[in-house]
Amino acid sequence: MLLGIFIGGASFLLSGFGLVGLLLYFLPTVVALRRKVPNSISVLVINLFLGWSLIGWVVALAMAVRTKPTY
Repeated sequence: MLLGIFIGGASFLLSGFGLVGLLLYFLPTVVALRRKVPNSISVLVINLFLGWSLIGWVVALAMAVRTKPTY
């Protein structure tokens, strides 16, 4: 019985780490959508396909936080 509770708790803990990992992975996309940058779809595509490399993730984050043009 105790082992079942421990395994259930461990899987809950691991799923929590997974959700935090996904949030960190898609952080540039979340920032772009919250800031309503004009190229948020581009940020999503770069983050989705190149975010696994640190360079792609940093490029997507830079695109998400850059200054929005004022017209």
